[in-house]
Amino acid sequence: MSTLQIRDLHVSVDTESGPKEILRGVDLTVRPGETHAIMGPNGSGKSTLAYSLAGHPKYTITAGSVTLDGADLLAMSVDQRARAGLFLAMQYPVEVPGVSVSNFLRTAATAVRGEAPKLRAWVKEVKEAMIGLSIDPAFAERDVNAGFSGGEKKRHEILQLQLLKPRIAILDETDSGLDVDALRVVSEGVNQVRAGGEIGVLLITHYTRILRYVTPDFVHVFIDGRIVEEGGPELAERLEQSGYEGYVTAGATA
Repeated sequence: MSTLQIRDLHVSVDTESGPKEILRGVDLTVRPGETHAIMGPNGSGKSTLAYSLAGHPKYTITAGSVTLDGADLLAMSVDQRARAGLFLAMQYPVEVPGVSVSNFLRTAATAVRGEAPKLRAWVKEVKEAMIGLSIDPAFAERDVNAGFSGGEKKRHEILQLQLLKPRIAILDETDSGLDVDALRVVSEGVNQVRAGGEIGVLLITHYTRILRYVTPDFVHVFIDGRIVEEGGPELAERLEQSGYEGYVTAGATA
């Protein structure tokens, strides 16, 4: 079991007019068994946090530290971060034409586990996970995300989460583009992973609707690249009623 510690994290991106700071000093600790919801309006830096932790080259860490179970996460390559137990479910999963879902999943599991899963046991494991997520078995032979609907892409992300069993899962707007039925299925998949109490979850979302199914332990309000308020599930309920306008206005006048 591992703890993710983020301390005074500053991140910038290059623009035509020069570097632009997106994250302005983020402090956050995610412990095993905890679910943290990061909530904020569009453009507040939520996805920047997710991709910076995963190692996206677009983002430059200018200050601060991130450790996973005491190890310097920022010193690791992208694949090393994944092997260390960090998982990112992307808001917009990319297509990988020519690579089947079944081959992709087994290759990923081999990389994370250090050896190839025994085929018979692996086929059973994948089949059971797919049934739990209401995924047609024929899905396994399709190319990764090629022609997938929004719901299929998100189900595939949660299928990876269940099979790869990471230590820390970052879910970047997993509820985006899902209808009510798909949201319930995906949320149940997340809850099944959480049930073991060993994984830490960082759930990034703009809306509160997924939090009706995946109850967070902590809620953090993200405005202009920093956390401006923290609380429990009741904070999400308050945001449902009042929105982010008050925070944005306060930040603009500070």
